[in-house]
Amino acid sequence: MSARGRKATVGEGGRGGRWALIGVPSVWMILLFAVPLLIVLKISLASVAIARPPYTPLWAVTADGIAWQAHLDNYRALFTTPGYVQAYLGSLRIALVSTALTLLVGYPIAYCMAQLSPARRSLALMLVVLPSWTSFLLRAYAWIGLLKANGPLGLWLDRLGVIDLLRTLGWIEGRQLLYTPLAAYLGIVYCYLPFMVLPLYANLVRHDARLLEAAHDLGATPWRAFLAITLPLSRAGILAGCLLVAVPVMGEYVIPELLGGPDTRMIGRVLWNEFFANRDWPRASAMAVAMLATLVLPLALFERLQRRQLAPSDR
Repeated sequence: MSARGRKATVGEGGRGGRWALIGVPSVWMILLFAVPLLIVLKISLASVAIARPPYTPLWAVTADGIAWQAHLDNYRALFTTPGYVQAYLGSLRIALVSTALTLLVGYPIAYCMAQLSPARRSLALMLVVLPSWTSFLLRAYAWIGLLKANGPLGLWLDRLGVIDLLRTLGWIEGRQLLYTPLAAYLGIVYCYLPFMVLPLYANLVRHDARLLEAAHDLGATPWRAFLAITLPLSRAGILAGCLLVAVPVMGEYVIPELLGGPDTRMIGRVLWNEFFANRDWPRASAMAVAMLATLVLPLALFERLQRRQLAPSDR
């Protein structure tokens, strides 16, 4: 075989391998993401029905032809019904506050882990990941025993006067933290803390220590060196951790249901009620699509930032 023939055969094989490499994940994404999303979108344009599947078809064949029954009433109701608006705003508020609290707790942990020796880093990583080996539901249930009035944490906070302080500030009512928004925040921060610590640690551990040494040689204090060097360089890790926490918290159902009170109204609980209690699949599907659309913008911004950081510099 001539050199040109061998080159053509290798080129065809390379193109076939590339198509196979691209095609397998593409088919996987289409079957498990795009198709279910289109089904949910289809249901969101329908109407609730009785004595049939919970929604009507989008069109009906009549004597005059095809009559379209699709409409946007379910989406309009999301912006005109006070209960839905409050649920969305409550979910957004809880997601933002929980993400901020998780960042305040997780950044020092990740920073200290990055300063350890390699052997101790492995131990610290195991301690961070270890709670995730336990069921998410069991960890949420464990906080019920800790936060109730006669629980160990509740009794300890009561003896320190923290319960009275929280009552004075209007953050809780009664003598226990359980079934309050504050309990929901504690449960969310605890359960989602590894999602913040791990990307921050992966970013901080790659920092060049010589930059801080140079800053100290130039007379910068440790705090000034941190603000000028470490914090800007960890921006990608902060953004990744915040997205990994905020996105699932927006649709969280278990923790607010078990730990939060009636004031902890989130979109996950409303979705469950619409699907299983009211059997209003079109309205619940519209809520799910709207929530997904809300999360698309921050994910797109994160992807754009990642592309900008990975792109080669023109300088």
